[in-house]
Amino acid sequence: MKLKLYITILSAFSLFAFSCKTASKLYEKGNYDEAVELAAKKLQKDPKDPKLLDIINNSYSYAVTDHESRIHSLSLSTNEMRYESMYNEYLSLQRMYDAIYKVPSVLEIVKPFDYSEYLVTYSKKASEVRYDRGIAFMQRYTKKSYQDAYREFQLALRFDAGNRDATIKLNEAYEYAVTNVIILPMQQQGGYVYSSYSVGGNNFDDQLVRDLQYNSGNQFVKFYSAWDARSQNVRIDQEVDLRIVTMDIGRQYDNRTTRKVSKDIVVKETAYKPDSVVKEYAKVNANIITTRRTMNSSVQLQVNVRNADGRWVWNDNVNAVHNWSTDFATFNGDERALSDADKQIVNRRHEFAPTESEIMRVLLESVNNDALYRIRNHFNRY
Repeated sequence: MKLKLYITILSAFSLFAFSCKTASKLYEKGNYDEAVELAAKKLQKDPKDPKLLDIINNSYSYAVTDHESRIHSLSLSTNEMRYESMYNEYLSLQRMYDAIYKVPSVLEIVKPFDYSEYLVTYSKKASEVRYDRGIAFMQRYTKKSYQDAYREFQLALRFDAGNRDATIKLNEAYEYAVTNVIILPMQQQGGYVYSSYSVGGNNFDDQLVRDLQYNSGNQFVKFYSAWDARSQNVRIDQEVDLRIVTMDIGRQYDNRTTRKVSKDIVVKETAYKPDSVVKEYAKVNANIITTRRTMNSSVQLQVNVRNADGRWVWNDNVNAVHNWSTDFATFNGDERALSDADKQIVNRRHEFAPTESEIMRVLLESVNNDALYRIRNHFNRY
């Protein structure tokens, strides 16, 4: 029992000594903010530790001097982002105040200053700067400038969440910044809608739209089906035309090879004595006919993108193949000529070729995945 108590006390003392040493090292390295926060945390357990009290007092004093010096320099700057930098300095000062405030006994000794009013003031100033920058970007009237404006309004709201004007402009900027892309129903060469097969019970293009909507890869690109675009009265910026150029469901082709096998087998045994048996052998022959049945199918999907003016801006071809094969064997002649391995081949169960529907499913899923990657990669540049 005494041993356990001794170990517990020793562990607590070691941990405490480590805490002092760590805070002291931070102080010695000039990391005053971190030293204050760590010392305050440790003083919650022992508010009267003289070493930690000395560290937090000195660290806070030096930290305040550093931050206020930088704030003064920033206030003299003409850089439009100075208010944002000043806000960050005040935020660091307030973080130290909050850490010390949690230890009432230390609060009376260090007497930190509450910078919350400065945070409010400079958060609004920083928000106003970001808002003005956003307005300036919007007046350039390009997709890129609207995207930049959107990001500026986001930052304006981060500094002042209640900025109603920034919220309105954020939504307005996004409407102009976004590229609305319509995925048209997939067609076969010749112009008619391809609908004889659907992936998972849904049309190919519908599945593609869902996949792109789930992860477009670009916050400024939104994908719609043609029906959704019409029903929601969406402004169309670009259209993706999907067209199956070729769909070849292959036929079965057989390639046969014949292999002759033979074996010497016992056809007669004559016993002259119990320990004297004479065997007569004869050669038996058989032909093993091995058939390799193959079926090769392919599809080519053409992806064309045009803008609202009808001008083609990008195209690509997506190819997929489906190769199936099976081997089976028959024989003629004397079965006794077959080895065990030959019998296994001959007796192997025949594998049936996949159905046309199964082949089309695999092909279309393959081009869907490839087209998804290529379309997403293309629109990531917007």
